[in-house]
Amino acid sequence: MEKRLPRTELLFSLVFVFTLAVAVAAFFLGMKIGVEQTEARYAPKLEAADRPAVTDYQQQDLLSYYYTVYQPFRSFAAEWVREASKMKTGQTANPSGRLKAMADAADERYREARASDMPANAPLLVDAQTNVLKSLKLFSKTFSRYAGESGTAQDIIRRIGADELYREALDYALLAERQYYEAMVLWGASLDPDFPNRIPDGSGLPVEIWKSQPLLVKNAVAAGYLREHRMLRDYHPHDLTARVDYFFESGQANGFKIGTVDEAVDILLRTDAVRSGDFLERRASYGEGELLPQLPMFGG
Repeated sequence: MEKRLPRTELLFSLVFVFTLAVAVAAFFLGMKIGVEQTEARYAPKLEAADRPAVTDYQQQDLLSYYYTVYQPFRSFAAEWVREASKMKTGQTANPSGRLKAMADAADERYREARASDMPANAPLLVDAQTNVLKSLKLFSKTFSRYAGESGTAQDIIRRIGADELYREALDYALLAERQYYEAMVLWGASLDPDFPNRIPDGSGLPVEIWKSQPLLVKNAVAAGYLREHRMLRDYHPHDLTARVDYFFESGQANGFKIGTVDEAVDILLRTDAVRSGDFLERRASYGEGELLPQLPMFGG
């Protein structure tokens, strides 16, 4: 027969087993709580480390793009804007010859813009260069086509304006410009962790939100407006920024009951109120705290 444990020993054994179970449970519970607290303490740091870093756009990248791609295209665009204006007013005696010259100019600028490679770590500049090249090719094709057509300068420029190939050339050009200005925003964000690296949607943008944005962000929004309006002009997006800011600061906008920035832009573009050099005239009003890359078009 099995010996039975005395009642006191049995009770002691049960208490010991229970105590041991509680101790083990407490140990694992404490370890779990400790792990959770440690994870909670370091989670923000881990999340920050896992968060994709802002692409490190360099001043030199922006400057290289300016001289090798942007400036050659802008000189072509300014020449075309002047020529188109003359054609609209009937001041071009030989539209065929002028269009052939513009096609040649587009080809020349294409060769210039293609000669330099943008760094792979600056994808917006890579894409912008590609879009500039597409644009110049389409401009050349458009002008070559209409150089062989007969008609008055006014008739021809009207047909060019409605041509899908020409409109596609404008779209690529204005997309490239927007990408360049967006790259400047990311350049600013790479220098200052508090600098926004996202550009607000310009559609329905409240005036107060616009006023609170850094200059580089305003410029990128302005480039987006020009793209939406398909406006290729002899001025830059930052000229539009300066004109919009002055429109609000001077009180000129008060009489129009304007609630959003795009409403102001519509008025300024419709009345041809923006001029090349508007930004440089008001450059001092933006103060020293504004981040701007050292580019000639900013007076740098």
